[in-house]
Amino acid sequence: MRIALISDLHGNLTALDAVLADIAHEGVDRIACLGDVATLGPQPCEVLDRVRDVGAICILGNHDSFMLDADLIHRYSENPAIVAAVDWCRAQLSEAHLAFIQAFLPGQIVGLGGDYTLQLYHGTPQSNMVDILSTTPPETLDVMLEGSEATVLAGGHTHLQMLRQHRGKLVVNPGSVGMPFLEYAFGKAPQVLRHAEYAIVSAERGQVGVALRRVAVDLDRVRAAIAASENPMRAMLLAAYA
Repeated sequence: MRIALISDLHGNLTALDAVLADIAHEGVDRIACLGDVATLGPQPCEVLDRVRDVGAICILGNHDSFMLDADLIHRYSENPAIVAAVDWCRAQLSEAHLAFIQAFLPGQIVGLGGDYTLQLYHGTPQSNMVDILSTTPPETLDVMLEGSEATVLAGGHTHLQMLRQHRGKLVVNPGSVGMPFLEYAFGKAPQVLRHAEYAIVSAERGQVGVALRRVAVDLDRVRAAIAASENPMRAMLLAAYA
């Protein structure tokens, strides 16, 4: 069993297409999307369509929740640019897009064969707004993962690729497809990296492994998509990819 993990796509169709091409080359049995699909980037509808078309298992991220509850963003951020971008994104979506997001799962456990299992979530198994970092103390992580018995635990949210061993379990963050960060950015402006990120979880011949992957992205296409968008974060995104 080989499962590709994608997360934090954030409306970046160019990056998503680059990752999907790499996934096709690598060969997997399933794709799991760990949330935050449409918002902040220039092409929310196209990205949602692509994720639906590949038949991915979809987990509900906090930004996906913002599409379903217009007031929820204010519990997460009062940054005017982010709030405006989230509201703009919601206005672009059709009823079919909203129904697709409504079907996203809060979490999921997937069998990898034998006794191996993979637990999927966005932030933590209990919340899609809480960060797990490589520096999260083990005792804090115990609380965040309480009750989780899967072999591999996978979430996104922080836009930082990570693989750590915790009490015998593998805890993985595949990073961000659409907006990978150089470093932890909560409360400050992030520096966006120029590639796309994802991961592959494999269970083969009695062995479990996690591969973190980085994929080159056509930055000219990214900039062109941003420039053609009316996203309120357009100037900020163009500066990030300058």
